Amino acid sequence: MYYMKYKEKLIEIFFKFCASITIFTTIGIIAVLLFESISFFRDVSIFEFLTDTQWTPLFSEKHFGILALVSGTFLTASIAIAVALPIGLTIAIYLNMYAPKSFRKTLKPFLEILAAIPTVVYGFFALTIVTPFLQTIYPDLETFNSLSAGVVMGIMIIPFISSLSEDALYAVPKSLKLAAFGMGSTRFQTAFKVMVPAASSGIIVSVILAISRAIGETMIVAIAAGQQPQFTLNPTVPVQTITSFIVQVSSGDAPQGSVEYKTIFAAGLTLFLFTFTLNSISFWIKKKYQEKYE
Repeated sequence: MYYMKYKEKLIEIFFKFCASITIFTTIGIIAVLLFESISFFRDVSIFEFLTDTQWTPLFSEKHFGILALVSGTFLTASIAIAVALPIGLTIAIYLNMYAPKSFRKTLKPFLEILAAIPTVVYGFFALTIVTPFLQTIYPDLETFNSLSAGVVMGIMIIPFISSLSEDALYAVPKSLKLAAFGMGSTRFQTAFKVMVPAASSGIIVSVILAISRAIGETMIVAIAAGQQPQFTLNPTVPVQTITSFIVQVSSGDAPQGSVEYKTIFAAGLTLFLFTFTLNSISFWIKKKYQEKYE
């Protein structure tokens, strides 16, 4: 009896230790971002940072307008969601409503393999395959552009939406599905009028998490979207995202400790605030609107 209590206590201490590592790591990251960002804003006006539409900290004529990077980030993420949402949701509905169980067990792991492919592979796929293909349709498309990067990023995040949405649909009680069938509904009607509304909170959460993943993507946009920060919504021209700029400066384009180098912390803090806000919204939606069944 004493041995079991001692064992349980050790397991509890181990779990608390693991949780504390996560908490302190997060606190450390936030502290570094805040400390370095405060140092950056001593030299650069916050008003200029938030309102200027030019981002040229590495040029002789310096501008520190984060909007140029934000527009590139959200442009590529929007294209990615436009690709991933209809495909991912369709796959989730097919797996839940139409696919035989044996086929579902086979297909789902193959879909999740997409999430395991290194993003650098996706980047070169966008640059060498997708961009030339799109240029045959639209010849004015530049070699580096947000369209091909967004399309491939959408392919990459399909498993996030399809897997999480399918899990949300699977969590809906079978009694609702059977009741709809008993009332004479077709599979299509049952899927879109019963199952999807019942699982809507989980589906919305999957989309928000996919957006967070797209916003934080680095290698695809660094390789395929270019490194020209522009305040634009034109998907055919080169853009630069927050993550690709951080990679550019971290690779040695600015001396450590300079204002130019500190821009990566201000950009990183901006990215952190975006992803933290999106994750908080997804947590709130799941908690507030998740259906509870007896």
